[in-house]
Amino acid sequence: MDRGVSTIEACVADAEGLRLDRALADALPTISRERLKALISSGAVTDAQGVLRRDPASKAVPGGRYHVTVPDPQPAHNEPQDIALNVVFEDDHLIVIDKQAGLVVHPAAGNFDGTLVNALLHHCAGRLSGIGGVARPGIVHRIDKNTSGLMVAAKTDRAHVGLAKQFAAHSIDRRYKAIVSGRPTPAQGSVDAPLARSPQNRKKVAIVAGGKRAVTHFSTLTRLRDAALVECRLETGRTHQVRVHMASIGHPLLGDPVYGRTKPGHRPILETLNFRRQALHAARLGFIHPLESNALAFESEMPSDMQELFDSLNV
Repeated sequence: MDRGVSTIEACVADAEGLRLDRALADALPTISRERLKALISSGAVTDAQGVLRRDPASKAVPGGRYHVTVPDPQPAHNEPQDIALNVVFEDDHLIVIDKQAGLVVHPAAGNFDGTLVNALLHHCAGRLSGIGGVARPGIVHRIDKNTSGLMVAAKTDRAHVGLAKQFAAHSIDRRYKAIVSGRPTPAQGSVDAPLARSPQNRKKVAIVAGGKRAVTHFSTLTRLRDAALVECRLETGRTHQVRVHMASIGHPLLGDPVYGRTKPGHRPILETLNFRRQALHAARLGFIHPLESNALAFESEMPSDMQELFDSLNV
């Protein structure tokens, strides 16, 4: 093994008909599919016979073993920033925070600082996991900028791997509270519809045949004025999943600027409250501690802006 790199062996047991990058992403949940595409294209992946596999779209061999050479994480260019965090739980391995709406999780174009990562780097004094290609990001999962609620981040690589496996196995208990337009009928049910980037608008997610399987279980908690407070339990955790799934059954989230359409009766309420985000809150997060093996569960009340919206509609 060369200095500055590590080699990971991956067995793609259930790879029938899958592209190589997809099969490796399923086998290596701590490495994103996009990063694996880049590694394959750069000649960092060999099969069991030592043959280079440079085409991410080539078919994987079911049960085949592949060696992936992964460069060590590069230093992050993120600067620690003293941004207030609501820490719900913290130990030597992980940290659970209750994210405020408006806080971007990870630096990206247009948001290079002022993010959750910048805040965590300050709070944890740089002690966050290095898995994912950039040193010390710690991020295991994300929630949208304008969604509030519970998130977990990893301080150590062992914690990151253990949490990532639970997310990949869909064993994490993730429940959201959402205020939706209209009253779902029936009051509870499930949406099982695959999601992918919209072919018409790459900035949006849509229900697309051949996309990643996505399942949301919903139940009405309170009937409101031409609206409802709904709990959405995620069986999977795809980008914009709750927002797209609820919109697909005719009940978009109130305030959602991308997937919603405000009803005339709701518009004055939203304007009076200056409510300008999707009414979505990550209210419950449960998982097994990746090192100590005990069950952890956390709950968060709706923030004041969502509570005010709820009260205004609960008449």
